[in-house]
Amino acid sequence: MKSSLVPIHIHPPFARYSHAVAVDGATRLLFASGQLGVGANGWVPDSAEEQAALCFSNIDAILEAGGMDRTCVTRINAFVSDREHMNGYMAARDDWIEPLEIPPASTLMIVAGFARPEFKVEVEIVAAAVR
Repeated sequence: MKSSLVPIHIHPPFARYSHAVAVDGATRLLFASGQLGVGANGWVPDSAEEQAALCFSNIDAILEAGGMDRTCVTRINAFVSDREHMNGYMAARDDWIEPLEIPPASTLMIVAGFARPEFKVEVEIVAAAVR
């Protein structure tokens, strides 16, 4: 069985999609859509590091809605719109994963851009928890 996760205290999806989909079985899997650095009120910070921190804060909310936390994250896929944003993203990511005993697998890609030009970072995750 699968269920849609759309936490109400983060910015709603920009189109018809779920912030995440959880799949229940012996292991609960959670697949989060890419999270952009946008606050619940629509505010988008200027710096890549602040945007990335907001992406990870949104991911925390999604994980909580799915009955998980960041220790359940098995994979991070991240996208930045320019090489100059790599250090800011890495600082926020490293801060977010710092308390984890086992850091998740991680990929970072440089892309041409996002749906709106002010976005510099997008982060998606996969998480798993044994039931």
